[in-house]
Amino acid sequence: MRAQILDATTELVARDGVAGFRYDDVAELAGVNKTSVYRNWPDRGELAAEALLRYAEDLASVADTGDIRRDLVDYLTALADGLATPFGQALVLAVRPTGEHPVVQQTVAAILDRRVAAMRRRVAAAVDRGELPPVDSSFLGEMISGPVHLIVSRGIRPFTRTDAEHIVDVVLAGIRATPPPA
Repeated sequence: MRAQILDATTELVARDGVAGFRYDDVAELAGVNKTSVYRNWPDRGELAAEALLRYAEDLASVADTGDIRRDLVDYLTALADGLATPFGQALVLAVRPTGEHPVVQQTVAAILDRRVAAMRRRVAAAVDRGELPPVDSSFLGEMISGPVHLIVSRGIRPFTRTDAEHIVDVVLAGIRATPPPA
C-alpha cells in the first residue's frame, strides 16, 4: 500500500507540483482509502519528500567501470530516461524555487547533493587513474547534464545514446585540451 501511495504521489507531484496535489487524488490514484494516506503522512510535504527520495538513487548513480567515457555516456542515458519518468518530472518541478514546502526543498537539495557527490567520486577516480587531467567535477557534471535537461524538457525528440556520446566526447575533448592551471 505504501508503494502505491508513493507512486501515486510522485505522478501527481509531477503533474500538479507539490502545492497542487491533493490527498483525495493520491488516494484515488493509489486505489486506497483517503485515511490511509492521512494516517501515514499527516504532512503533505513529508509525503512528497518521501515519494521523491524513493526514486532518487537511480538518478544519482555513476558507475565506475574504469572507462570514464562509457560511464558518463551510461550516466547521461540513465539521466535522460529518469527525467522522462513521473519522478524525473516531479524532481524538475520541485527543484524550481517556488517556495515549496521546506521538507521538499531539503529533500531535493539532498538528492542533488548525492548526484554531485557521486560525480565527484567518479571524476576523482578517473583523475587518479590518469583517464582525465585534474578537473572540477561539479563543472564537468553541469557541462554534460545541461544538454540532457534541455533536450528532454523541450520534448521535441527523444534523447538518444548517440546524443550522450556526442556530449561526452565534446566535453572530454575540451577538458583534455585545456592546459592545466599555472
